[in-house]
Amino acid sequence: MNILGINAYHANASAALVCDGQLVAAAEEERFNRVKYAAGFPAAAIRYCLEAGGLALADLDHIAVPRNPWARTGTKLLYALRMRRFARERAKVWASFADIPEALAQAFDTHPKRIRARFHRVEHHRAHLASAFFVSPFDRAALLSMDGMGDFASTMWATGEDRRMPINGSIAFPHSLGIFYTALTQYLGFWNFGDEYKVMGLAAHGEPAYLEEFNRILVGHEANFRLGLEYFNHHRHGADMSWDDAGETPVIGRLFSDYLEARLGPARRPEAPIEQKHKDIAASLQSRLEEIFFQNLRAQHARTGAKALCLAGGVAFNCVANGKLFGEVPFERVFVQPAAGDAGLALGAAFYVGHEVLGQPRGFQMQHASWGPGYSSCEIRAAIEEKHLFEGGFDISELPEEQLMKDTARHIAEGDVVGWFSGRAEWGPRALGNRSILADARRPEMKNILNLRTKHRESFRPFAPSVLAESAAEFFEKNHPSPFMTFAYPLRQEKRNAIPAATHVDGTCRLQTVERNANPRYWRLIREFAKLTGIPVVVNTSFNDNEPIVCTPGEAIDCFLRTHMDVLVMENCMVRKPRSADAKRSVEIASRQASEVSR
Repeated sequence: MNILGINAYHANASAALVCDGQLVAAAEEERFNRVKYAAGFPAAAIRYCLEAGGLALADLDHIAVPRNPWARTGTKLLYALRMRRFARERAKVWASFADIPEALAQAFDTHPKRIRARFHRVEHHRAHLASAFFVSPFDRAALLSMDGMGDFASTMWATGEDRRMPINGSIAFPHSLGIFYTALTQYLGFWNFGDEYKVMGLAAHGEPAYLEEFNRILVGHEANFRLGLEYFNHHRHGADMSWDDAGETPVIGRLFSDYLEARLGPARRPEAPIEQKHKDIAASLQSRLEEIFFQNLRAQHARTGAKALCLAGGVAFNCVANGKLFGEVPFERVFVQPAAGDAGLALGAAFYVGHEVLGQPRGFQMQHASWGPGYSSCEIRAAIEEKHLFEGGFDISELPEEQLMKDTARHIAEGDVVGWFSGRAEWGPRALGNRSILADARRPEMKNILNLRTKHRESFRPFAPSVLAESAAEFFEKNHPSPFMTFAYPLRQEKRNAIPAATHVDGTCRLQTVERNANPRYWRLIREFAKLTGIPVVVNTSFNDNEPIVCTPGEAIDCFLRTHMDVLVMENCMVRKPRSADAKRSVEIASRQASEVSR
């Protein structure tokens, strides 16, 4: 039984292929078209998934789409009458979903009637819940999905029981924790799609001095909450999201109202300095979100009595809140899959059809995120030749596995910044040891080096540590697994000075626990670093520079050349930048040549 899940005409367009109950491949369209958070139709991601499964379009039995135009019809009609322009935009999106068979046929140069697969429409939040529960290790769990909006709901909770997910409740538009957070993110001067994580990082630099006002902006009791709508615009004009047909990065219209500015003061301009007031507003925003989040979770625990919890939706990426929930709610185990946001809808829709619709038994657990494309040594060698690295004075060598691990660990220990390209690309927005930039967490200066010279981003942004799973309890106050970098924990007091480059200003880290059986190659590298230094931790940030995470060897080389990285490791090939002035000039020439090839 072959099931393809497609998240299309929405941010984070993606595809996932499930064959006989097992996940075969999953990828976001942005990894192929190089447009961050790409919307539109994920033709390249679908093509990759089918190739990974050795399938043709005609081999698919079912196609699942995470959008149901018939969900909450009454609410949609009410707002369609009140907001004509918004209704027209929604109608265009619904029409696009209706045309998915045609788009799929066009992408594969065939006729829609030749697609024999049965199409299924899965409600947005049901797909989110399925994306977490059906790939989790739990037979029974409380389930919660929270995001901006999908099918006119922002929140849904359920009880996961084997292959079923009875829905226990939901919260409809216009009330939304996702819109709450995004609106204040815009107010703080961060207008790009996906900037919420910047505000989460900024919050640690402030105090919740505006909490009294935020208690009016967001009001909650037990599982339910509502927005103070006078602070927002989306219920008047719609939560506008736009992109072009080429799948560009989505743009969200202004969500906060003039009344919010009257209460909190003028919004920060993107180019303006970040003042203490802005940090305190970010802290108040984060604090209020956590309060409502924990209230809902306590209600879910009381209702279900479950010991396990599965989270999905964009709010599930709030690793700060996730890390605190163990002290706030009685759940013992928590699972967040690596693409918990809208990319994960493709995964959830496919598994929902497999289990809820078709009644297939469960038999898959997601233990790693390596579901994207991988590349052979021959393809890597060809990319090195294409980028003219052999002519640029670079030290290029093929090393046996054991020697490669020792040499790479030594480079990190000596202060080099290493690009690490290994295995299949990660599923989700986090680099987890397959497409990563690695550095020495012991060096205080490494945070600024990476932010300013490699990643070219705001100086307040923190970096994450990858730690051997068996050593996590030695460094962190909490020891619940965090394999997909979705939890932030406080460092133990005695370790505060051990890994300063990976420690946030509040003493916490958004960590990745690395299991030997989940990513053996990355685990061996960190172990080699521990043998050299006594510290089983490295800084791990995504292999990119204001772009989607690199996918191909050529993209990895381009990023390596134009940023401050010293060493590039692609499978068993190590490339080192030359040290002399003349050789550095060769690097500049090679970088320009690589850019020309990319264009």
